[in-house]
Amino acid sequence: MDGAATLGFACRQESTVLADLYQQAPLRILMPAAADIGVALGVVVVTSGGLVGGDNLDIAVRCGNGSRAMVCAQAAEKVYRSAGPDCHVAVSLEAGGNAWLEWLPQETILFEGARLRRQTTVDAVPSARVLAGEILVFGRRARGERFTRGHLFDRWQVRRAGRLAWADALRLDDPEAAFASPACLAGLAAVATLIYVDATEGAALDVARAIAEPLSTAGVEFAATVVGGVLIARWLAADAHVLRLAFGRFWAMFRHRIAGLPPVLPRLWSI
Repeated sequence: MDGAATLGFACRQESTVLADLYQQAPLRILMPAAADIGVALGVVVVTSGGLVGGDNLDIAVRCGNGSRAMVCAQAAEKVYRSAGPDCHVAVSLEAGGNAWLEWLPQETILFEGARLRRQTTVDAVPSARVLAGEILVFGRRARGERFTRGHLFDRWQVRRAGRLAWADALRLDDPEAAFASPACLAGLAAVATLIYVDATEGAALDVARAIAEPLSTAGVEFAATVVGGVLIARWLAADAHVLRLAFGRFWAMFRHRIAGLPPVLPRLWSI
């Protein structure tokens, strides 16, 4: 199964409008009205209901000069057990001059035996601002399932004006050993990452730490830093639901404090 989607936004008369749209099943793009979040909204839907070995998804989002948009997922993405092949996901995010782009995921749930290779690439000009993230859930803990067999290779690359600013990768070839090690994942159920690309990253780090402290939740570890001009924040937790709540609250407050946008997420985030 090979799915593809391209979504482009442009600024016309101080309003953000849809400029480009391409979709190939099982990927679909919805454009619901979302005045409450303060920017244009695009929603990515995977109509197959999940990914299996051999699937390929390619998603490209472009925010033209001066446009402001959020792109989010309709629901958590399930990666099912594979008989051998990997599934591949490529996400490309581009932001032009003075653009604001948010890439807000819901969880990626790795079933026992899942095999996922994902690449997320951000390319922003110096005056653009990009807020992006991901949540990884290791197994379905409510039914007693853990991610002990399978493969994960999850990579990020951030480029500013075409130059590499930050790169990161998480690779699990032996998940059971990684979760058993106190120096690695130590039995955690979920990990979340948020990045923010902006010319004033120092101020963003202060904002992130100021927001996180009063929102701190028992059982959730949080840390933030700046590398290569990119703010990186991470959450770790033994309870995926608690981590999701902490991640969502932080995102809402951060977009408000850093960009003056309403401190809310799309309604589908809570469905």
